[in-house]
Amino acid sequence: MAQITHLIGSRTHTFADLRELLARATPARSGDYLAGVAAGSAEERVAAQMALADLPLTTFLNEAVVPYETDEVTRLILDGHDAGAFQPVRHLTVGGLRDWLLGDEADEAMLARIAPGITPEMAAAVSKIMRIQDLVLVARKCRVVTRFRNTIGLAGTLSTRLQPNHPTDDPSGIAASLFDGLMYGNGDAVIGINPATDNVPQVIKLLRMLDEIIGRYAIPTQSCVLTHVTNTIAAIERGAPVDLVFQSIAGTQAANASFGIDLALLREAREAALSLRRGTVGENVMYFETGQGSALSANANHGLDQQTCEARAYAVARAFQPLLVNTVVGFMGPEYLYDGKQIIRAGLEDHFCAKLLGLPMGCDVCYTNHAEADQDDMDVLLTMLGTAGCTYLMGVPGADDIMLNYQSTSFHDALYARRALGLQPAPEFHAWLRGMGIFTGDARATLGRSLPEPFQRALLPLS
Repeated sequence: MAQITHLIGSRTHTFADLRELLARATPARSGDYLAGVAAGSAEERVAAQMALADLPLTTFLNEAVVPYETDEVTRLILDGHDAGAFQPVRHLTVGGLRDWLLGDEADEAMLARIAPGITPEMAAAVSKIMRIQDLVLVARKCRVVTRFRNTIGLAGTLSTRLQPNHPTDDPSGIAASLFDGLMYGNGDAVIGINPATDNVPQVIKLLRMLDEIIGRYAIPTQSCVLTHVTNTIAAIERGAPVDLVFQSIAGTQAANASFGIDLALLREAREAALSLRRGTVGENVMYFETGQGSALSANANHGLDQQTCEARAYAVARAFQPLLVNTVVGFMGPEYLYDGKQIIRAGLEDHFCAKLLGLPMGCDVCYTNHAEADQDDMDVLLTMLGTAGCTYLMGVPGADDIMLNYQSTSFHDALYARRALGLQPAPEFHAWLRGMGIFTGDARATLGRSLPEPFQRALLPLS
């Protein structure tokens, strides 16, 4: 693409190519300054946003921001583009797409129809010229439903990952957190553990523990141990009860290589999980996590801004029909997202872009202890995401993950969001909660008055 210029007053701003234009148009964040790609002034940022708004969407099909010849993610994006799905918006500019998305023609059915025709770069571009209320309104209209042992993403629902991590993988500590989370209605998205000791025997031990609990209490949910995909494949080969395959992913081939993965390995893992046939209502077996800054931290961003790299990761996720995807939005630290303001904006951008691309997107509403953020910031993002139709959130004991050492959302934060916004868990899980006496009534998340008797027996050895 030739240079792009935009005049503001008497000053002409020039952008060398599409990568530079996208980077300069991005709302300010520390990671882009660290990478040396951010706008040098607010005026330059506005000029880039105005120039971006006038750019035809077809530009993104004709100019790759990461070379096609050397990057399999780019090849996945361009070779897999659905021209038929793109047709309703093909004539639009980036600014025209924003206006169309905010209009009534872009309803749930139409957004689902065009999703295969939207590339990550298109989604990232339009997000850069949107206000927060725009990101919320459009994402709320996108509905993505997935299934394994329950149905996630239906209208009027908000699911949670129950995250009972423990610094020594102590079974009693994990079980205590797990039952505590269930008592607040957490765990319908997944019961997922980040292992402190990450090797195949330990992974298998944790998988068997979770499988026993889910089976004993007939909980309509799925488990996952968040280990490297090669460990999960090995666990499957050894007969472990694997429900979901987890992997962190990024938006360039080089960044994924830094994680020790490529698309072929992800395909192998998905086929291995599908071969177990452990789902009861569906076959979405993959769970992916992403986060702005991962490509830059691997020196694999190719001069792109971190939000565009992040959106490209969603093309990887989309190719494998996942049950769950989430951005661990503040986990990378203030080097990438400096404060609460940047984290809030990034979380809503990520959710919007993923939903527009057709993904079941959740968010780990989180921050590290050295970021300029606090729990009030997380309450704001939590509430905005709930309003935007976020698929799921994290449920961490006390909002403080004592193994990963970061701040997230707690069991009672999910209860707050459901009550404040009139949302419920996944229907199969909600029925189980009522059957166990954990929730009472049908219309709202009302806690029962006592610990269910089966849980009392389970927790007795822990007291």
